[in-house]
Amino acid sequence: IIVRMKRYLEDYIIKDLEKKMVFLAGPRQVGKTTIARHILDTFNCKNYLNWDDDNHKKIILKREWLKNEKLVVFDELHKFHRWKNWLKGVYDTEGNKPSVLVTGSARLDIFRKHGDSMMGRYYHYRLHPISVKELSHSVASPFEALNSIYNFGGFPEPLMSGSEIESKRWRKDKMDRILRDDVVTLESIRNISALELLVFLLKERVGSTLSIRSLAEDLHVSPHTIESWIDILERMYVVFKVRPYSKSLSRAIKKEYKIYFFDIAEIDDPGIRFENLIACHLLKYAHFKEDTEGDRYELNFIRDKEQREIDFVLIKNRLPILLVEAKLSQEEFSKNLIYYKDKYFSTIKAVQVTKKNIKDKESSHGILLQNATDLLMELV
Repeated sequence: IIVRMKRYLEDYIIKDLEKKMVFLAGPRQVGKTTIARHILDTFNCKNYLNWDDDNHKKIILKREWLKNEKLVVFDELHKFHRWKNWLKGVYDTEGNKPSVLVTGSARLDIFRKHGDSMMGRYYHYRLHPISVKELSHSVASPFEALNSIYNFGGFPEPLMSGSEIESKRWRKDKMDRILRDDVVTLESIRNISALELLVFLLKERVGSTLSIRSLAEDLHVSPHTIESWIDILERMYVVFKVRPYSKSLSRAIKKEYKIYFFDIAEIDDPGIRFENLIACHLLKYAHFKEDTEGDRYELNFIRDKEQREIDFVLIKNRLPILLVEAKLSQEEFSKNLIYYKDKYFSTIKAVQVTKKNIKDKESSHGILLQNATDLLMELV
């Protein structure tokens, strides 16, 4: 499908490298190394160093990269247990010469929660899988792009293969490497088989509020252990949480959250896979706007104690800006969406999105019934 796709973050990263270090995080095999190599080519540089390569590791520790080049890339540097302090030392003694790009398949913004010793020294980006808007530049139409991503997910290799068998083989290998390489390297987990089973159980619960207690009973571990394992899977960009929105909703649930997968092709159920696809696109948009413009975004869902639910509400600077209900093929307007639109969100854009290739129409309540390509082409 794709020969050479310029990813949506490349120009932003190149611009920011002139000012500070840039951290680029995202799921394993989402295209971080490819972006890094394209940017190196743009700078006409060869300074690519991967912590997983023993020779590269020696060069990193001795600081023997080519200092006369404009850019150095450190890939998977987060596996070096002292990487934060080491990098701070490099930056403080050498400044931003050459420019520094750090990529990794685990979260690199962990400083934000613990006080950031590197504050002001870096910009942070999160790279997501290929979206309908990105892919539509490489295939004939947005609708074909939507079908390709729905069938194979948005990760470059299976998407380019266009083969269900190759996709399954890639998916199994990727998950094995995350669980048996990345997790073992970065986390103090020894019960990998139980974590693997948790991933399987989470796939069956996508789009539903999680019962941590039920998962704990199924796996014969404590609820605290389940929570910590889900946090690890989130740090590794396997899954992400969507939490409930409760502000101004008197009867909203406030604690339970949902789980979605970055790789939508992990999900078998057609309707849930479509919902997961919409979740991924909305989160990608939220992260993009945060990382490039600095506003605060959240992706939430709404459910009250009467079980009235809306799949997604996009929040900007603590204010709702978009309601989205994902329905694989249903064209009848959702009663729950009508209820919330009328009662709480009369001025907020509300969309019921479907995978069917239909013409957009609007209800008397101001809700837009929209085919998925139209909504997703407005994102990133």
